[in-house]
Amino acid sequence: VVQHGQTVLLKSYGVANVQHAVPVTNQTVFSINSCTKAFTGVAIMQLVEEGKVDLEAPVSRYVENLPVAWQPVKVRQLLTHVSGLPDILRKVLDPKSGGYVGRDNEESAWARVMALPMEFPIGEQFSYNQTNYVLLGKIIDRFREKPFVQVFDERQFRVANLSATSFGDSRDVVPNMVQIYRYVNQIDGKPVGDNKLTNVYEEFPAFKRTSSGLNSTVDDIARWLIALQQGKLLKTKAALAKLWTAGTYNNGQPTQWALGWMTKPRPSHAAVIATGGGRSAFFVYPNDDLSIVVLTNLAGAFPEEFIDELAGYVNPAIPAADPITTLHMQLRQRGFEQSIEVFKDIKQKDATFQASEDDLNDWAYRMMSRGQLNEALGVFKLNVYLFPKSWNVYDS
Repeated sequence: VVQHGQTVLLKSYGVANVQHAVPVTNQTVFSINSCTKAFTGVAIMQLVEEGKVDLEAPVSRYVENLPVAWQPVKVRQLLTHVSGLPDILRKVLDPKSGGYVGRDNEESAWARVMALPMEFPIGEQFSYNQTNYVLLGKIIDRFREKPFVQVFDERQFRVANLSATSFGDSRDVVPNMVQIYRYVNQIDGKPVGDNKLTNVYEEFPAFKRTSSGLNSTVDDIARWLIALQQGKLLKTKAALAKLWTAGTYNNGQPTQWALGWMTKPRPSHAAVIATGGGRSAFFVYPNDDLSIVVLTNLAGAFPEEFIDELAGYVNPAIPAADPITTLHMQLRQRGFEQSIEVFKDIKQKDATFQASEDDLNDWAYRMMSRGQLNEALGVFKLNVYLFPKSWNVYDS
């Protein structure tokens, strides 16, 4: 927990390696997966501050030899995942490990994704997409004239005095690194009973590590957040505000993402967040001068679901201000099959209460991934009730 520019709580719980019964300590290093994108957002904003990159410029201004359909995509649209580009992870790389397929290398994988059609018209929809951040890495490489891993180290890690943050994956030997786990119900297509604990193996090819390649400790993330908010990584408060401002779709509506960060807009106690691997997350509450970091080694832990509740120990108004957290706390007591009735009861007491379609959808999918199908169904039904004109809620 970081408050008023200082780490006010640093705690460790549980087991870093089940096989050897190694406990987690404050020096334990975790894979933060897509939380890396928040660091990439800062790296791009540093270039914006220096006048080297324009967020509204087409990516083709900075990266050569792109397919014609890709060329109009704006830098901001890469950061906010509304580019419409084909996703290199889902369409080309191995979706289980994240690594290359067969005899692929960077050149062949990149050529394969560039040959694929666009997923939707630029700026029309949201689609979480690793190709976007590969392109951002290429922009950083070009303007810094060195690999982005070196740029992050020089311009972020050293500046914030991070001693245990580095790029790597399961192939690398990282001191104090946790083993990552996941509960599964089947292996190789065969049932293995309920919740068998298994090891997670991940590969992050070097060119893709702007999207999900960092390992860190809670202490280092706290130091980085303090440095970011104290003006050590970005020069002005205006740049920090731009980093945390949502993009827009073509119709002018705000996107779910700012520049490498997700947004949680609400009437009070708004937050910007980073999440990764279904097991790591950090929330920043700018108006409360508060940040909370939770890193775990269990895929499916989804700390983003309970960080607002943790913030409630510092300020009870924070979880009360978040519609999803409010619903979550009540549905745990009354049952998820009562989702519509619970929403109506809350709405009757507070006419301004409203949950967003995207937040409800994301929450239900997270429960689906844990096998909580009845709970997910309750939330999906609530989303249909609230947004009956949306095709996506029916699809879900």
